[in-house]
Amino acid sequence: MSETLELPNGDEVTPDDVFLYNGYPYRFVPVEGDEYAFVLSPLYWGDSGMDVPFPDREALVDQWGTDSRGLLSESEWADWLDDATEDPRFDDEEVAALAAELPTTWEPEGSSDGGFLSRLGF
Repeated sequence: MSETLELPNGDEVTPDDVFLYNGYPYRFVPVEGDEYAFVLSPLYWGDSGMDVPFPDREALVDQWGTDSRGLLSESEWADWLDDATEDPRFDDEEVAALAAELPTTWEPEGSSDGGFLSRLGF
């Protein structure tokens, strides 16, 4: 069982790293056993039955979509969070939980004027 995974874009990740896979933040989770080599676990929805299992790296290469970018910089994650606040697929609780986990310091646009954070009671 390997504790690192080379993503199709060449980034190497460990279970501690968060990366963008098909438009959502995920972590790599090595798996012991014969059926799967690893799973990708969505940052907010991990352990909820939404993990994506892979038998090998080649299967990941086959499923690596155009919305997959791998490791992002702090500013890229902040931009992703800004976009997520405007996306109806994400509620405020999910965005706040993701913001707490992502490797970025982020202040939502408009947070100083009663925007996103005020809706969460901050």
